[in-house]
Amino acid sequence: MRKHWCVFVCLLFLGGVCVEAQRGAEGSATGEEFIGVWSGNWEGSGSSGGFELTLEKNKDGPVTGRVSVTGEPTYKADFKALSFEGKKMTAKYDFPPSELADVVLVATFDGNRAKGTWSLRTKADGTEVVAGTWTVSKK
Repeated sequence: MRKHWCVFVCLLFLGGVCVEAQRGAEGSATGEEFIGVWSGNWEGSGSSGGFELTLEKNKDGPVTGRVSVTGEPTYKADFKALSFEGKKMTAKYDFPPSELADVVLVATFDGNRAKGTWSLRTKADGTEVVAGTWTVSKK
């Protein structure tokens, strides 16, 4: 009887550990731990400028975001797509100076820093026009 009780307790403990591990994995897939304002710079094709990434969450909604870019060109844009896979973020927004292109951002977060790539792509067929890198730190 005592052996059965010990097995039961061990199984209960392992079940609890598995549930918590699953909750941790789900939380990291939402990007909630990265909510805030991140500031830094971008560069590519001989140009550079400032880059601000804002990630936020409404009460019942998913994490959303927007960027504020300075340099040439200067603009602000809201994400039309945003996803997280662990510490990796992928986002997409309309390139404001042109209705014919999107910008795709990919980044990896590491503590209070993130770095990644950006790619300007035509909406017609997704062809990359120009690309570069960006880095930010949490404010």
